[in-house]
Amino acid sequence: MSLLDVIGPVMVGPSSSHTAGACRLALLAHHILGHTPQRAEFGLHGSFAKTGEGHGTPQALAAGALGWGPDDPRLPQALELAREQGVEIVIHRVELGDVHPNSVEMIYEDSGERIRARGSSLGGGVVQIWDLDGFEVRIRGSAPTLLVRNVDTPGVIARVARVIADDEVNIAYLTCSRQGRGKEAMMSIELDRTLSKPALDYLSSLSYILWLRQIPAIMG
Repeated sequence: MSLLDVIGPVMVGPSSSHTAGACRLALLAHHILGHTPQRAEFGLHGSFAKTGEGHGTPQALAAGALGWGPDDPRLPQALELAREQGVEIVIHRVELGDVHPNSVEMIYEDSGERIRARGSSLGGGVVQIWDLDGFEVRIRGSAPTLLVRNVDTPGVIARVARVIADDEVNIAYLTCSRQGRGKEAMMSIELDRTLSKPALDYLSSLSYILWLRQIPAIMG
């Protein structure tokens, strides 16, 4: 057990799950897109929908979309500051089915780019994005994570794993899902450290790699 488990995350309150966790989910989506979106839509599920307003969940989500962490002192004013920066924030309720009650669907849009991520705040500031554009993923923010969207081709997982090994980086956890045989697939790979730029450039150059993103660790 770490000190974080005992005292909770460093954050602007009031809730580790509804404030810090919500902010971290939106911040992970910010890194997946790669920049601040022009429009961020948040669908609140379960407890997020019922009690989120009183816990500052809308402000926390807006802060994460802007690229701020849960300890940023601007978090309580994030909705107003987002409007000042020209970022449209839309918040509504949604039913996501049999998932954790502290869950959210996040849709970020900017200049033709669009991502849809679904994730949950699991308590104590711990989070996980478990769906990205319909693919099963595991993005927790506790370790650098490589996201690879590719054509489902024999040997892709082995090739990516070899590049990571050649860069002297260990794989901590890997998930892979696909739309169907020969269609699009996605890998989410938790790493012991970030990949070097040459390794990322090489992977990006492969014809069957459609999209690549390295997500930094945002929590200890």
